[in-house]
This record gives sequence, structure tokens and C-alpha cells, in this order.
Amino acid sequence: MKYKKFSPEIWSQIKNTTKELKAKNIENANSSPLVAAFDADGTLWDTDLGENFFQYTINQRLVDLPPSPWEHYLEMKKLNNDPRPAYLWLAQIYKGLNIDLVKKWSQEAIESIQPLPLFQEQQDLISFFKDEGISIYIITASIKWAVEPGAKLLGLSQSQVLGVKTKVNNLIISDEVDGTITYKEGKSEALKQTTGHSAFFASGNSEGDLNLLESSTHLKLAVSAANRDDKLFKTEFRLQQIAEQNNWLHHRFI
Repeated sequence: MKYKKFSPEIWSQIKNTTKELKAKNIENANSSPLVAAFDADGTLWDTDLGENFFQYTINQRLVDLPPSPWEHYLEMKKLNNDPRPAYLWLAQIYKGLNIDLVKKWSQEAIESIQPLPLFQEQQDLISFFKDEGISIYIITASIKWAVEPGAKLLGLSQSQVLGVKTKVNNLIISDEVDGTITYKEGKSEALKQTTGHSAFFASGNSEGDLNLLESSTHLKLAVSAANRDDKLFKTEFRLQQIAEQNNWLHHRFI
């Protein structure tokens, strides 16, 4: 699919703000480093790498799962109107396995949907930030291991992906949560814990990213690509409305 480019106004505002803040940092030796934060699924690419890895795991019968695993996962998301235990469960299903093996599977999972439908404008924006020396992080409610291969395609390292994960002991995955669940306010919390700073720029596509955008100090970019019959359409539409009401940057790729 051919996606719409950012408007010249969006590019101008991002580039001008970035360069102004860089100039101020050069003048002030005690200034905070500039950090840019992106959600992953629906923001950087037009697919869900977390759900894709889950489906790949099911198809390849890589781990033992309950009957009707998708139904089990979706029912977990509804419990107490809190999907975080379900997001954690998608990491816990790999308990007892070698982390390198699971990362190998996640690479195979992303290769099964190549070419990955990247949003070229976001890829170009990340390239711009890299050229400007900006610290870049992808913050996702998907499991970290599922998103790392996507980050690699953008020239980013595994350490630049903050996502849901469990503790790994001597290369063996446990079922114990490791760090903050990176959903809603957990996204900005994880970034602050990792860098010590809030982002100056943040981009997301759903209401789950609202807190991350609100925590950004200067630039907030809401994006959308879901069709009206897509399950993401309502939440993306609401974030676009919030962006318009608050005079944030916003863009629809289709």
C-alpha cells in the first residue's frame, strides 16, 4: 500500500524544534539529552508484530498453549478491564526456554510477513533523528522480543526497544515480570526509568499511547492508518480527535 507523506508543515515543525533544542543544549552544558519515543505497532509499521509472533507461535506449535489460544488471550484482556496481565502472559508462555531460541523464532516470525509494511515517513523521521544525534526509543505494549527484529530494520538496537518482558536467568526465560508493563502510563514510566528523562518528541496511534504523548515536552505526533472496519479504527480516531483539540501534530497515512 502507498502511504501518504507527512505534510511540509509537520516536517518543518519537527526539524525546526529539534534544531532549536539542540542549539540550546549546546549553550547549556547541564541540559538534558534529547529523547524521541515511538510506539511500535500501528505507529512505525502497519501491522502488529506482537500478535504476529503469537500467531506464528501457534502455527508452529512452539509452546504448549490452552485450547483456543486466541480466545484465551482476548478473554484475559477483558478481565477487570485491564489488559496488562494478558500482555504479560504473551511473554510468560515462553517460560523455561532459552532466550536466544525465542529471539530466533521472533526473527523467523517477522520474516514470514516480509516485506514489513513500514511507514516510510516514520523511517525517514528516525533517520533524521539519528543524524541529529537524538536518542531514540521504541516503546511497545507487545513483548520486547517480538518487536526487536522490526527495530533492527530501522537501524535501531535491541536496547532501544522497551517492551513487555519477563526476567531471564542464565539465558532461561522465567515467568516473573521484568520491569514496568509498557502500556498507557507504563510507557512514559519505562522511558523515564531507562533514560532519566521525558521525551521531547513522542508518536503513537492509539489511546494506549495517550499518556506517552502527553508526557512529551515539545512535540506530539498522532498517526493513523486503520480502515473503518479495522478494530483499531475507533481508538485511532479518538486519538486523532484529541490531537486536533490540543493542536498536536497529527497525520493519517491512508
